[in-house]
Amino acid sequence: MSSLKLQSQTILHSVANSRRQHFLRIGNSTSNLFWRYSLSRRYASNFSGPSLPGQIGPLNNEGNENSKEAKESPSPRKGGKAYNWNQTLFKMFESAATTFVSIMVLGMAGYGYHRYYKYLVLKKMDNAFKPGDPVLELAAMNNGTPATILEDNKQHWIRRAEQEIIDSIVDGTYQGHYHLLIGEKGTGKSSMLLEAMQKVAGEGISMFEAHADLEIFRVRLGKALDFEFHEDYIGSLFSIKGPRDTTALLDIERAFNKLEKIALRRRRDVGRPLVLIINSTHLLRDNEDGQDLLELIQQRAEQWAAGNLVTVVFNSDDFWVYERLKQYATRMEILPVLDLPKGEAIAALTQYRGKYSEENTSPETLRAVYDKVGGRLSYLNRVAKSQDMLQVCEEICRAEKTWFLNKCWILGEEMDDDVMDQQKYASAAMVLAKALVDREKEFGASYHEKHGHKLPQIPLHEAREIMTRADFIKDYDHINVFTIDAQSMVRADSVPMQNAFREICSEEGFEKHLQATLDRISAIESLGRTRELVAKDLVGGSSYKISGRPDRGDGITVEIKPT
Repeated sequence: MSSLKLQSQTILHSVANSRRQHFLRIGNSTSNLFWRYSLSRRYASNFSGPSLPGQIGPLNNEGNENSKEAKESPSPRKGGKAYNWNQTLFKMFESAATTFVSIMVLGMAGYGYHRYYKYLVLKKMDNAFKPGDPVLELAAMNNGTPATILEDNKQHWIRRAEQEIIDSIVDGTYQGHYHLLIGEKGTGKSSMLLEAMQKVAGEGISMFEAHADLEIFRVRLGKALDFEFHEDYIGSLFSIKGPRDTTALLDIERAFNKLEKIALRRRRDVGRPLVLIINSTHLLRDNEDGQDLLELIQQRAEQWAAGNLVTVVFNSDDFWVYERLKQYATRMEILPVLDLPKGEAIAALTQYRGKYSEENTSPETLRAVYDKVGGRLSYLNRVAKSQDMLQVCEEICRAEKTWFLNKCWILGEEMDDDVMDQQKYASAAMVLAKALVDREKEFGASYHEKHGHKLPQIPLHEAREIMTRADFIKDYDHINVFTIDAQSMVRADSVPMQNAFREICSEEGFEKHLQATLDRISAIESLGRTRELVAKDLVGGSSYKISGRPDRGDGITVEIKPT
């Protein structure tokens, strides 16, 4: 019974397996027919899509549907139904809106940055005139003031009469003008300006040093005003190019435009003008660039003085700055700064030596010091701090004499013609020095027992006539050999320089040596103006006749004399 049951189960399993295999064969043949039909439809519609491995064409029926829709949608060119543009127009609008929003965001970002940058520039420039100044900080590292004032920490032993005027200029109470401080090197001009700035802690004041190069001048002005001249401007990211593509003069003009805005705001809020101090103005070159810069600054100074906006102060050692500014000046005030009188200089020396050297210097020694170096503050400061004052006075006089001889000594009759231009320059200086010594002898001693030295002086036009040159005198002023004051009077640059003139002109044989140099210069110039004619082939009594102009005679005849 059990064996019969096992056989019947085996037969049922075999029948089931045979049916399963039959159905699988039918499924495979049906699947192959389906794919063949699909491929034929795709190739007939020329639709490309995802392909089967080893086949060309898509794997799904999207291509069939798209091709069917394309066939069912006749082209407008064939006169069928109009094409549906809604989807295309939507995509165009979407692209245009995206572009517009991008441009608008970029423009708003650029405009916002530009406005913020302009605000930041004005804020930084306004901070430049707040209390405290880099010049004062540098001076504080040197115990408060430069060496042209005798000082004990903050107490000054020499107080000039011009200090009160400078104080009123710097603190803003002296308004409606711009000022030129003119005087020889070492008379204390910069020191008085720094002292006046210290009294107000530099509030509303900016000071910087001039320079011959316009680019360096621009950088120093920018440092004083805390203005970068758009060098830190990144607005070029939003435009084609930035505003820095310009020249130094245009940069300076832009800085003054910003300064004018700050000055207008300060006049409304504070009621006092700003003060802009340009130190060492004589370092500008006396050429076209330097004159253009000086003219630009003067035009602004005139406008600002009329509106009580900014008080410009020029500090110069040379006369050419005054000569240039005077041509267009209407509101300019001139403040000459000269050497100290005898009484003030001796009193300051006595007080300083008594406090620091603990010695009572004799009046004779103090008068001897003044006779040698005069009242020049730079010299007095050096002498007062030395152990042997008279020895230092001799060194100062020797240094001034050496400087003059190195620049202007003459070479005499044996000089070569290659150095004629330099010798013209040197001989003109020697002629003028001799004229000053002769003027001193003519009018007697140039020394007053109460007021001290009164150096001999010659008007500028006479000095040019004596030298027979008009262009050398400015260069002599620049190298501190001679000086020209605001009244156009020419004299030695200092008492030690006048002593050097006196010593040189009193040397034995100087006048003869000077005259020999002048004669040699004249001979070289005459040789350059002379033309030599050579007559050849005059034989047998023949001759050449050279005819001149009728108003100058019959001319000359060149012939060979019989032997």
